[in-house]
Amino acid sequence: MAKLLVMYKRPADPESFDRYYFGTHAPLAKKIPGVQRYDVSEGPVLTPAGPAPYHLVATLAFGSMAALQAGLASPEGKAAAADLGSFAQAGVDLCFFDEKQI
Repeated sequence: MAKLLVMYKRPADPESFDRYYFGTHAPLAKKIPGVQRYDVSEGPVLTPAGPAPYHLVATLAFGSMAALQAGLASPEGKAAAADLGSFAQAGVDLCFFDEKQI
């Protein structure tokens, strides 16, 4: 399984961010081909030292790295990526990786 980790930095207006994210962006991202699971953080994002610089963390799961890359390259993936500029002005960090159980 491959994962896309999307970490949204703390916005100036969290309520507007959440309204846009859940009303517009999440429905776009759910249309990315190959998404098998889509989870988001609930409540504050924390570190052992206290609050993290992130407001929201999303994890999208795909069957393989090839499926993840194909999903991001699809028209739906490109639309979701282009939409980031509409609401994530504070910044966003993206990571993707294959996972294995140990």
